[in-house]
Amino acid sequence: MGIFKKSVSSKSNRSAITIIAEGNKLSGEMNIIGKMHIDGVFEGNIKSLDNISIGATGHVSGIIKAKHMTVSGLLEGEIVCDELHIERGGRVRATVLSKLMSIDPAGCFEGERRQNEAPAYPAIKIPEFESGVDAIDSLPDKITLTSSDKKTI
Repeated sequence: MGIFKKSVSSKSNRSAITIIAEGNKLSGEMNIIGKMHIDGVFEGNIKSLDNISIGATGHVSGIIKAKHMTVSGLLEGEIVCDELHIERGGRVRATVLSKLMSIDPAGCFEGERRQNEAPAYPAIKIPEFESGVDAIDSLPDKITLTSSDKKTI
């Protein structure tokens, strides 16, 4: 038998983190809600509402759209973001559209950068869905069904 407490939320207060570990290779298209860290290889398109970081052993090639990007490995392709930071040892070979861009003196950037005044992702409100006990508590106490078709015989 389970005991439900109304005060306990089924929602997590933490955002999800997607990790592609070193030695793994993925290709395709990814839409990420939370943060992402890549130490392996990814080829394709990534869209994230949050931050993407590429570790020292990470290699990404494709079209990347994210709020913030931090690169310690290799990033090739096209980038749309609010902020791009190339760390020590990081290499970016791309066309970049960003509001801010910073490069560590030991980082490398080859490509074209245009300044973007609009945010990469405008603020959006994710709808709140009731679940679990909250959903049950929100149901009415009584439901009455009526027929709108009245037939006489």
